[in-house]
Amino acid sequence: MKIHIKNGRVIDPASNTDRVQDVFVAGSKVVALGDAPGNFLANRVIDATGLVVCPGLVDISARLREPGYEYRATLVSEMSAAVAGGVTSLACPPDTDPVLDEPGLVEMLKYRAKTMNKARVFPRGALTVGLKGEHITEMAELTEAGCVAFSQADTPIVNTEVLHHALQYAATFGFPVWLQPRDAFVGRKGVAHDGEVATRLGLTPIPVTSETIALATILQLARDTGARVHIARISSGAGLNMVRDARAHGLSVTCDVSINHLHLCDTDIGYFNPHCHLMPPLRSQSDREALRQGLADGSIDVLCSDHTPVDDDGKQVPFDEAEPGATGLELLLPLTLKWGSEMGLPLAKTLSRITADAARVLGVDHGRLVVGAAADLCLFDPEAWSRVSRENLLSQGKNTPFLGLELPGKVRYTLVDGNVVFEAKPNT
Repeated sequence: MKIHIKNGRVIDPASNTDRVQDVFVAGSKVVALGDAPGNFLANRVIDATGLVVCPGLVDISARLREPGYEYRATLVSEMSAAVAGGVTSLACPPDTDPVLDEPGLVEMLKYRAKTMNKARVFPRGALTVGLKGEHITEMAELTEAGCVAFSQADTPIVNTEVLHHALQYAATFGFPVWLQPRDAFVGRKGVAHDGEVATRLGLTPIPVTSETIALATILQLARDTGARVHIARISSGAGLNMVRDARAHGLSVTCDVSINHLHLCDTDIGYFNPHCHLMPPLRSQSDREALRQGLADGSIDVLCSDHTPVDDDGKQVPFDEAEPGATGLELLLPLTLKWGSEMGLPLAKTLSRITADAARVLGVDHGRLVVGAAADLCLFDPEAWSRVSRENLLSQGKNTPFLGLELPGKVRYTLVDGNVVFEAKPNT
């Protein structure tokens, strides 16, 4: 298949490209930018006038819910949601059922995802067997099976000695470790940020110290072991300052923030809105502003959807009983554009946080739009606005705090390996 994408605004943050030019795709690769290569005869021409043509989005944290939680979502529904949102590569955490702690499970997941011919899936393997925090997994075998990193998902390791040994082992072989800073005891029964809103609503609090205590341990162990550590879902200004300080003292550590924490704070809980029950919890307005600025100045490397589809039974209950999580794959692009516009950032820098920077942190050779790169592309209309509604979401998880909001950026086409895997319906 040969595709000619004409008249689009081509933006590639990795190469500092931002100009109107044509893109030529042959097979699975980008074969030319600007002028057509010799003897190029397109099977299909896509008129991208008024559209941005950028690398396919890279989402570093998206739960697909398979295996084990098909009642919440399926690979079919979530992979369809991914490409509808322009996401061509995504990483999924290991907290499936069974947990991704065996090579066979990882291979099965990758095979099933590959047969769907939609987005690329990069599993993160379990750091400890069953995520129980007792015995480290066979990381070498899991890496051979296709894992790109290792994590505990949302489950903290209680035994610090186990975490120390895990980081030592990972450092020996160069395996990346992704950890969410969450103390196993401080605020363990909490459901909301420790502030005025939790006090007024009578919700059990989770103080910022739950994050900072765990983060102090992680950073110290990373310094001692030399392990490649990524801090997942930073949620507070205090935590971000600790990462900044660690970097200033020479520690090579990366971190990310979710689209939810970039736009929302604890006041958005309102009167017990269960869509705002998230982990980590939505923190104060000052925390949110610190995270927004940190992502803009590069202190935070990557923005992710933290896609966690939850079924209605898990949300249509009192706030403190609701299951934490929100759908996000289809909202990653528009919420990123909204943040970039509000911060006054160039579009290329805005998109970098969900393309080139995300690919760098994930350690995959994607998120670029250059000659010779895989033809994973997202074509979107930056001037088109759409309302977030349950009917418009392809994800099986319909619950998000952004329901009813008008957001910018409509994906028109998504290509993976040179194939059009998503095409918006006319007049939508």
